[in-house]
Amino acid sequence: MKQLYRDFGSWIRTYFDGPVQKISVDAGFTCPNRDGKLSTGGCTYCDNRAFNPSYCDPRKTIQEQLEDGKAFFSRKYHGMKYLAYFQAYTNTYASLESLKRMYEEALLVEDVVGIVIGTRPDCMSDQLLDYLEQLNKHTFLLIEYGVETTNNDTLQRIHRGHTFECSKATIEKTHGRGILTGAHVIIGLPGESTEDSIGQAPIISSLPIDVLKIHQMQVIRHTQLAKQYAEAPFHTYTVDQYIDVIIRYIERLRNDLVLERFVSTSPANRVVAPKWGLKPYEWMNLLTQRMIERNTWQGKLWHPSANITMDVE
Repeated sequence: MKQLYRDFGSWIRTYFDGPVQKISVDAGFTCPNRDGKLSTGGCTYCDNRAFNPSYCDPRKTIQEQLEDGKAFFSRKYHGMKYLAYFQAYTNTYASLESLKRMYEEALLVEDVVGIVIGTRPDCMSDQLLDYLEQLNKHTFLLIEYGVETTNNDTLQRIHRGHTFECSKATIEKTHGRGILTGAHVIIGLPGESTEDSIGQAPIISSLPIDVLKIHQMQVIRHTQLAKQYAEAPFHTYTVDQYIDVIIRYIERLRNDLVLERFVSTSPANRVVAPKWGLKPYEWMNLLTQRMIERNTWQGKLWHPSANITMDVE
């Protein structure tokens, strides 16, 4: 059977001899959209508590968090190696010396074989890229940028604080240093139609990224978006609707792009909408079944020579 999509698990195993697991780290970062540099409100949808695992606690040292994470995963897996995943908020938003100490503390922990850094495209200096370029020569390194959408009107609406052009330029600079580069997008942002979202796929595909994370728009309690939703409810996808959108989206992505994630699984008690009640593996089973039924796959409607999609429906 033809491969439905290029999955992250198979791809990451090409870099290591055995199994590797990400361990999330909350190093106590904030964000220029929160501390007043850009704004104090943050992105309208953002609440990092919705995805931080229980062992992730900024009151602990980076080493302590990693050791707790290792203990958590060791109950399930043996012989595991780990990637320190700097996840919460903007993990390049500090002085260069502070960042060096944090990243290198993580790499000193036994069985940690690399780092993944989640950040904003407007928080990556040339000086930090110089350092990361050198670090990349000695360990596994992946930088993930929150792009969210290619639509600047939407970025302004969700109070993101940067443009798509900023994302594109930073991704190109990072890729140019030989560093593995990832992007994160959200499907179903307020004001974007299904066709708007699907139409962004070839644009995302044109970026020099190695890994893409996708997830549905979720309205999380106690965010600005939750307040907006309470005042004027907007459309959020049902399971079937979202599966259809994802299939149409990945059909239009280049076939060498690694797809790490399709859904977000925030704690149910924090989610206002949509309420799906599915575990990640249940959702993935539905996606796989639907793709097989449709005889489709990643890149089916993508034309590699021109980086365009072939709409044949």
